[in-house]
Amino acid sequence: MAEQLGYRLVGTIKAVKGACYLGHKVGEKFELSGHQSGGLCGFLYHDIFPYIIMLQFGGGFPAEWGDTDVIALDCLDKNNLVTIELRRIK
Repeated sequence: MAEQLGYRLVGTIKAVKGACYLGHKVGEKFELSGHQSGGLCGFLYHDIFPYIIMLQFGGGFPAEWGDTDVIALDCLDKNNLVTIELRRIK
């Protein structure tokens, strides 16, 4: 198995409005990286990929935004909206 590069990331499903096509449920957790989707829907993984790479390799958000290690993002399917929180584990 390859050595983990950068920081570890955990994605947690925070909300589901409608019916997620893959059946993601609130509270599900995923280990994510630039090389591993962790079983997350491919469409959602594609949308959040730039944030995964940024957090994995040490980038962050302005301190004015709150916690620089966390961001909440939405699925592109606005009729069946899934919200995921990405958290960098230090």
